[in-house]
Amino acid sequence: MEHHLQELPALHRECLHQASPTAMGRPSNPTKVSAPRNVDHLDIAVLDTRNHLSSLLESWTGTVVDQLGTAAPARSVPDLARFLTENLDWLTAQPAAPDLADEIESLVKQLRRIIDPESSEYFTFVKECVMDGCDGTITATLRPGESVPARRIACTAGHAWETHEWLRLRHLMERQRKGGEA
Repeated sequence: MEHHLQELPALHRECLHQASPTAMGRPSNPTKVSAPRNVDHLDIAVLDTRNHLSSLLESWTGTVVDQLGTAAPARSVPDLARFLTENLDWLTAQPAAPDLADEIESLVKQLRRIIDPESSEYFTFVKECVMDGCDGTITATLRPGESVPARRIACTAGHAWETHEWLRLRHLMERQRKGGEA
């Protein structure tokens, strides 16, 4: 469940582009070959899925806040997901934990299908962000058989690396790893 919670902010952000790609100002990927789709409308189903995710995270955050008497985080998906991850030990001890895990896993699958309807299973790499002072999490998603992510690599706090920046990112990750060993 922790892995999915860490993945949610990037998926949530990426799905917004699918709700209305032309309205969001997102450039299309001319190298992607897929069935044509109508981009002249707002996809309410995508917005409903994003809203359902926000509602689920807010509901569980409210439960944690009420039961543990902690301060509530900001109502953004990254903050809510981070808060739930930080309180995961308590959450997993609750009788409804399997329901939460199932709901989150289901939403992750829905969000992935929205982003790339032609994909099947994914492997997502999750790592602490390499930018100084950032407490975000880097995610990179691979489909079976791929050696590099199909999309950019992004951090839950907003840092992102496009394809031409991946060598720099690798250098930063190696530097971070070596700093942890010293």
